[in-house]
Amino acid sequence: MNRLALTSTPWIKNLLTSRWPQFIVRTITLAGFLLTILAGLFGSRVGSHNFAIIFVWIAWWSLLKLVFIPAGGRSWCSICPIPMPGEWLQNGGLLGPGGRPLGLGKRWPRKLNNTWLQSAVFLGMGIFSAVILTQPRISGWALLGLFIAAITLSLVFERRSFCRYLCPIGGFTGLYAQLSPVEIRAVDPVVCAGHTEKTCYTGSAQGYGCPWGNFPAALSQDSNCGLCMECLRTCPHDNLAFNLRPYGSEISAKTPLKLDETFLALVMLGSALVYTAVYMGSWGWLKNAAYHVGTLPWLAYALAFLAITLVVVPGLFFGAVWLGKKMSAAREPLKKLAGLYGSGLLPLGMATWVAFTVSFAFAKISYILPVLSDPFGWGWDLFGTASTNLSLVDLWLSPIAQVGVLAGGLLWSSRLVMRLARDRRQALPVLAFALAHAAGMMWLLVG
Repeated sequence: MNRLALTSTPWIKNLLTSRWPQFIVRTITLAGFLLTILAGLFGSRVGSHNFAIIFVWIAWWSLLKLVFIPAGGRSWCSICPIPMPGEWLQNGGLLGPGGRPLGLGKRWPRKLNNTWLQSAVFLGMGIFSAVILTQPRISGWALLGLFIAAITLSLVFERRSFCRYLCPIGGFTGLYAQLSPVEIRAVDPVVCAGHTEKTCYTGSAQGYGCPWGNFPAALSQDSNCGLCMECLRTCPHDNLAFNLRPYGSEISAKTPLKLDETFLALVMLGSALVYTAVYMGSWGWLKNAAYHVGTLPWLAYALAFLAITLVVVPGLFFGAVWLGKKMSAAREPLKKLAGLYGSGLLPLGMATWVAFTVSFAFAKISYILPVLSDPFGWGWDLFGTASTNLSLVDLWLSPIAQVGVLAGGLLWSSRLVMRLARDRRQALPVLAFALAHAAGMMWLLVG
């Protein structure tokens, strides 16, 4: 399949292999992240006037779902500030190996080498999402907790253990990165096979090797590639390239999702349904239950949320796969078929989250410039935008965009599922599941 090696262009290659541009951008995002925590803990308690709520859960979330993931898979991971201090401690330097590294450097437990913990953290935050997304203090503590967890794990385990196995956003972006139009791949596998030092993994004087623990020469999936470009910087033979590729070209019958990845994909589908019902629906009692943590209505909401994401949606999907297996008399194990069709549903999953994000991104964009001038809600006007009312998109476009995105995701997934199916009869129940999910989202979003 056609690839375009962007690193064949000299200025792009220099930009990607130099540490300074990435370091500068990550330093800016780190400063913004620390400001977010401070604003959450010490700023206004009114969410619409607090930098922590608006810039994380409106601006950053919208950019992540509408730009970073669709255009670049795990591209956000390349500039994410959360693992930076831990990496500095691990490497004993800011721009590469230097000084005395700190940390125990233990290997991550093999039994936890999967996405189960990421699913658990995502669900845990989902249960409390109503208060995390609206109450600055809670949001600040949640972000601080993730920051401390990343540093702590860096001091105990090797490389980016937090990013690979615990970060809920890492699990989210890694899942849909398999659809992305960018990749890092070896130019000539023969050259990699003859290079015994494997500095792209182990590191060298020029860099510390892949912090994600990948062997770039054998990389075939982007789910655990954070696009940090370290392999490009440490390869002595200039044998790694940053490519543009067709969307979804990584999905094939040879690379079905593992069971934990399939489950994570289903958790994402179920969570999107619940979030849309809570935040976009017209049921006041549901919103009140989600917001009043610790009450009996909230407990009922939490149990319903877990039931939908852990039982109902996975049960319906596995039931559809089982029915398709019976209809076609397939001999493959149910787990393998579930992974195969789970990968086929990734476009629908990404489209679902894009549609959900559009529903509030257009409506809340007017809050961004005011909190930029007054991040703590203390009456400042740093940039003269405290009274600005920005509205770039008419709200009537939102339903049209949502329906279009969901329809496109359903069509893309349907074509993938049919292509992956050994027998068309086998795919029919899975297509019915996808159609039901898309219809449910459309009903919740636009009625």
